Parts: sequence; C-alpha cells; structure tokens
Amino acid sequence: MTQTSNRFFDEMARLMNDAAGVAQGVRREFDTLFRSQAERILRDLDVVQREEFEAVKEMARLAREENEALKARIAVLEAKAEKPAKKAKELPSK
Repeated sequence: MTQTSNRFFDEMARLMNDAAGVAQGVRREFDTLFRSQAERILRDLDVVQREEFEAVKEMARLAREENEALKARIAVLEAKAEKPAKKAKELPSK
C-alpha cells in the first residue's frame, strides 16, 4: 500500500507543479497584454516618455543659465557704453 500512496502523492505533486506552471504562463500572458494595452493608450494620448521629458528639462536649464550669462554680459557692455557718453556730455564744447 505504501507504493500506491507514494505514487498517488507523486501524481498529485506533478499535477500541482503543472498547475503552477500554467498559472505562471497565464500571468506572463496577462502582464504582456496589459503592458501592450497601456503603451497603446499612452501613445494615443500623446504622453511624453520620461527620457524625452528629462532631456527637454536639461535643455531648458542650460538655456536659462545661458540667458542669465548673456543678461550679465549685456549689463556690463551697456555700463561701458554709458561711461564714454557721459564723459562726452561733460566736456565743454568750443
């Protein structure tokens, strides 16, 4: 009888193992289907991807920094241009 019960338990273990494998396959299939549907919906909504957003964010940061540097440079040049104009006005004319 021990031989029969061992075979029964072996068959039950094999059946459970097969069922677990099928469940994993179903889950993988569901995950793949869900992911592809989500990606399709996001594409249809025209949502930007994270990498593209980060790249544009970095470009904007660099543009702001360059803009600030150019503002400072213009202020220095304007200050230099005003000095000779003031000196010319202060000189007596003949």
